[in-house]
Amino acid sequence: MVNSIFIKEYSSEYQSQVVDLILHIQQNEYDIAITKEDQPDLLEIESFYQRGNGNFWVALSEGTVVGTVALLDIGDHKTALRKMFVKKSYRGQAFNVSHQLLHHAIDWARERAIEEIYLGTTPQFVAAHRFYEKNGFVSIALDELPVGFPIMKVDKKFYKYIIQ
Repeated sequence: MVNSIFIKEYSSEYQSQVVDLILHIQQNEYDIAITKEDQPDLLEIESFYQRGNGNFWVALSEGTVVGTVALLDIGDHKTALRKMFVKKSYRGQAFNVSHQLLHHAIDWARERAIEEIYLGTTPQFVAAHRFYEKNGFVSIALDELPVGFPIMKVDKKFYKYIIQ
């Protein structure tokens, strides 16, 4: 029996699990030299993401955070997809956590008349590139990003999704 996955809007009770999950993936799986201090948004999720047309969600399995995704409001009916992370043992089609998180965020954005979702990612996240492309994201150049898009120092590859 596969554990059920529940997508839930973030609340502060999940903060330490969110931080631990994201840092583990960044530092241990992808060997990215990034710390909690480099990502102050992780310590202020409510005020950073959960405002305007932005939000943050967690994927839960038996009450444990196994995935995250966020939309950051960047104005003009546009958002930036951020903090898309899934625990290694929950990746792939068995649990479909990435797909559930992404489509939950897209559906939420559609309900709020968001027109476009942008994202930046690192060259190392090759599986993520394939995932985004398979789900309708189109690779774009740096100069095609909207003015309000926050570029992280590790981001070198960018995508755009047009909500129909």
